[in-house]
Amino acid sequence: MAPHGIVSGKSLIVSFGEMLIDFVPTVSGVSLAEAPGFLKAPGGAPANVAIAVSRLGGKASFVGKLGDDEFGHMLADILKQNGVSGDGILFDQGARTALAFVTLRADGEREFMFYRNPSADMLLKPEELNIDLIRSAKVFHYGSISLIVEPCRSAHLKAMEVAKQSGALLSYDPNLRLPLWPSADEARKQILSIWDKADIIKVSDVELEFLTGSDKIDDETAMKLWRPNFTLLLVTLGEKGSRYYTKNFHGAVDAFHVNTVDTTGAGDSFVGALLCKIVDDPTILENESKLREVLKFANACGAITTTKKGAIPALPTEADVLSLINGA
Repeated sequence: MAPHGIVSGKSLIVSFGEMLIDFVPTVSGVSLAEAPGFLKAPGGAPANVAIAVSRLGGKASFVGKLGDDEFGHMLADILKQNGVSGDGILFDQGARTALAFVTLRADGEREFMFYRNPSADMLLKPEELNIDLIRSAKVFHYGSISLIVEPCRSAHLKAMEVAKQSGALLSYDPNLRLPLWPSADEARKQILSIWDKADIIKVSDVELEFLTGSDKIDDETAMKLWRPNFTLLLVTLGEKGSRYYTKNFHGAVDAFHVNTVDTTGAGDSFVGALLCKIVDDPTILENESKLREVLKFANACGAITTTKKGAIPALPTEADVLSLINGA
């Protein structure tokens, strides 16, 4: 891979949170207990987003903590190989890199079992943050897993505050992983505790239902999550495409139909594509026809990512996306 992330002259997207290793069964459609073996698949939503940005030619940096172990150094190397700046990476000598065992059901959807007790990403402290790096972000992207426990929660809140004060757009994808939270109520409460601070929020249809308590996926339900300070609210609907909501307009963009093997990373690919386009042209957020074009591009990125196992190997280049769009 050419180190795209080192492109100068591009505006920086900083992604904050966890990076871990998913262990994926060698056979689809079996439980963890039945799996004959597992493949290592590097992942973690914020890291996936950073690599998605870089692979599309953008400038990305990752902020987070890894274990000072073989897996941690392997993950740091994967970021560097994919052109993502490692200036925000720290290593913890006392805790291991997080692991997750992921089952791929026959339909490509996933179930998770996590090993984090505690893992290095949970131990990032506010005073360890690379403040200069965060200040230089034009877009600051994060999830909610970093809100679950201290000290990482305080580091997350401080990083958001610094980015906001420096004029960055704040991008939030809650990336709900219920098994990591003490309870569903706590997950809902904490995910919504920072809701009003974001400029751009992306939720999946499942997260929309979880956060609103509604079983309807419609505009009325989505608007329960809208806040007056938002620039853009997005709801991704898998094979049904995506919906968008801004102060002045809303609508839907169709999905691309592909042969889905594994949905891991599709949402991260979608977010990376969106951020990559808007970081250098924020007017996209105020122009519906431009936004629709960008969301079509982002939908194509998400679709391509589902055609291979694992998130990072499946993240597309601009050429891959254009070939899908032009062939459709």
